[in-house]
Amino acid sequence: MPRYEYRCRACGDTFEVQRPMREANVKTACPAGHDDTVKLLSTVAVGGASGGAPGGAPSGGSGARPGGGCCGGACGC
Repeated sequence: MPRYEYRCRACGDTFEVQRPMREANVKTACPAGHDDTVKLLSTVAVGGASGGAPGGAPSGGSGARPGGGCCGGACGC
């Protein structure tokens, strides 16, 4: 279930709420009870073993354009 980050405009508190995506736009009060909150844009870093080079760098398999495209050229874009 996704977590959404909010900031309270009244007290400045930043907090997270875990809820289903279908409730992503539902208004949320801060833990102190203030209703004037805004959803923040959060960034996500995803890592894992994808068969690429160590450190998350693309492996640049055969036919790859060096340094080009969205993934270093491995996809051929």
